Amino acid sequence: MSAERTEELSAPPVTKDRQTSEAKPGGATAGDSAPSHDAEAQPITVLVRGETVRDQAAQSAPTDAAPKDVSPKDAASKDADKSPRKEVLEAKVKMQSRLPTLDDDADVGVPKEQIVVRDGKADLAFTGTLLASAAQSSTPVGHWQEYRIYATTGGKHVFSKVTRSVFADEKDAQEADVFDPSPSSVPSQLLRSARDLTRSKPLTWMDAAVAFFGYDPLAKTLYRKLSGQFEEHIG
Repeated sequence: MSAERTEELSAPPVTKDRQTSEAKPGGATAGDSAPSHDAEAQPITVLVRGETVRDQAAQSAPTDAAPKDVSPKDAASKDADKSPRKEVLEAKVKMQSRLPTLDDDADVGVPKEQIVVRDGKADLAFTGTLLASAAQSSTPVGHWQEYRIYATTGGKHVFSKVTRSVFADEKDAQEADVFDPSPSSVPSQLLRSARDLTRSKPLTWMDAAVAFFGYDPLAKTLYRKLSGQFEEHIG
């Protein structure tokens, strides 16, 4: 083997990495192209529309202040301001201002021609006496109830329940019922049959009043105006 051949083989081969390094402009090596760990940890700041925007780690934090909690009272007040105001009737507002006094309180105990209005049925016309009446003393939402008990000259009793409203777009609701103690009336026959089966005390107009009004606070106020007849006496 000649001396020239031996010299050629002894030269170190040029590696691919070295060729790549030499090919990069500015003489930068492959290791120089990779960013160091310290460089990655430093935040990157960019100016956008006059605001400083940091790197992804900084952007993850909320930039806007959290909205203040709104109390239920403030929310209700806000909703009330948005809701349209209802039109009220002046006559009803005057009636409301006089509660619990009613327009016919002066008629209690005075026999006269009476007309009791009721919804969905014929109105009741009779000659009789208003025994007692009661109304709610406070009406914070513009509604109240009125209870009345009448006695007719024929021995019957009439019960009336009226729910009034001061608003022009709401009609008063009026209910009424008649208690007839005569055995000839169908309700009395049914109630007497039930009484006979259960062997309970005879049904009276007071029992019928409790069945109609119940025992809510306003009903108890009405019963107290009729003395202690509605109280349950125990030994």
